[in-house]
Amino acid sequence: MSCDVFLTRTASYLPLLPVGNDEMESVLGMVGGRPSRARRIVLRNNGIQSRHYALDPTTGEPVMTNAELAAHAVRALGDLGPVDCLAAATSRPDQLMPSHGVMVHGALGWPRLEVVSLAGICLAGAAAFKYAWLSVRAGDAQRAVAVASEMASLALRARNFDAELDHKVNELEARPEIAFEKDFLRWMLSDGAGAVLLENKPNGALSLKVQWVELSSAAHELPPCMYSGAEKNADDSLTGWQLFSSQECAARSVFTVKQDVKLLNEHVVRATLTEPLRELVKKHNLAGQQIDWFLPHFSSNYFADPAADGVAEAGLNIPRENWFTNLVQKGNTGSASPFIMLDELFQSGRIQKGHKLLMFVPESGRFSSGFIFLEAV
Repeated sequence: MSCDVFLTRTASYLPLLPVGNDEMESVLGMVGGRPSRARRIVLRNNGIQSRHYALDPTTGEPVMTNAELAAHAVRALGDLGPVDCLAAATSRPDQLMPSHGVMVHGALGWPRLEVVSLAGICLAGAAAFKYAWLSVRAGDAQRAVAVASEMASLALRARNFDAELDHKVNELEARPEIAFEKDFLRWMLSDGAGAVLLENKPNGALSLKVQWVELSSAAHELPPCMYSGAEKNADDSLTGWQLFSSQECAARSVFTVKQDVKLLNEHVVRATLTEPLRELVKKHNLAGQQIDWFLPHFSSNYFADPAADGVAEAGLNIPRENWFTNLVQKGNTGSASPFIMLDELFQSGRIQKGHKLLMFVPESGRFSSGFIFLEAV
C-alpha cells in the first residue's frame, strides 16, 4: 500500500552577489579578448536581468564545488533530523567519478543513508524529486531530500574556448565570435541550487501533498538538441568525447555546452509541453480542476508566449496571472531552477490551503519533460 507524500520544506542557495547583464563578460571573460556580438541579442530575448556565479568576480576562479553548492541548499532546509534518502541531481558534476550524490553526502557529513545520483540536463532535478517521492511513497523512507545544483559558470569561462579560437583563427577573422550554438548559452546559464524535504506526514504548517509526478521522453522521434562532451555529426548522431584525443577535445571545445537552436525552436513546445500535457489532461482530469499556480521552467522569456499557446492547445485554461517564474531575477539554473522557483513561491505566503500547483520542467537535451502536481494542505 502506498503512502501519501508531503513536501514540507523548501530551500535554495544562490552564490555570491547577483551579476547584472553588463557585468557578465567581466566575470566570465571575453573569448579572444573581444566582446561577444551575440550577448546583447541573447539577453534581449531571454529577459534575464541578473544571475549568480560561484566565481570570484576578480579572478574568475570558483569559490566552491558543485557538491558544496548543493550542500549549502540542503543545509538551508534547517535542522532536519534523521533522513533516509538523498537524491542529488546535476547536469555537470565536478568529476566523472565518484557520483555527484555521494560527493554531496560527503560535503554534508551526514550518517550513512541511501544516496542516488540523477543525471541529465534540466529534467535531472525533477527525476531526483520523483526518486525521493517514490521512496517515501513506497514506505522505504520516512523522510527524503531531493536536491539539484548547477555550476554552469565553469564551462562558460572564456578560457575554455581559447584553443578553438586558435584552431579556427582564419575562419574567425571574418566572424570574431565563436559559433552561435556555443556562444549564446554563455549568456543563458548560471549557478544555483535548490532542495526539498519530502515526508510521509504534513508538518502542521504549510505542506504540499504530492499528487503525482510524470516524466517522459521524445528521444524516439527527435535527435539530440543540447549536448556536451560530444560533437554532433551530419546525420544527427553524436560522437562522444572518449573518441577524441585530448588535443581534439580542446581544439573543438568538445566539453562546452552546445545547442541546435533551429531544432529547439521547431520542436520544444510541441514535444515537451503540448503533446505530453494533452495526455496528462486526460489521465488526471486536469481540465476539471482549477490550477492556482503554474510554475514553468523557461530557459528564456522568449518561450513564454509559445508556452501559453501550448498550454491552451493541450486543453488547459491557466490565466497568466496564475503563472509564477523568477527567471528574470534568478537566471536559468538548469535542473535547479524548478526548486529555486518553488522555494520562492513556497516562502512567499501566497500559497493557500487547497491551492493546486502544476510544475512544468522541459529539457531540450533530447526533448524530455516532467510535470509535478501538488496540493496545499
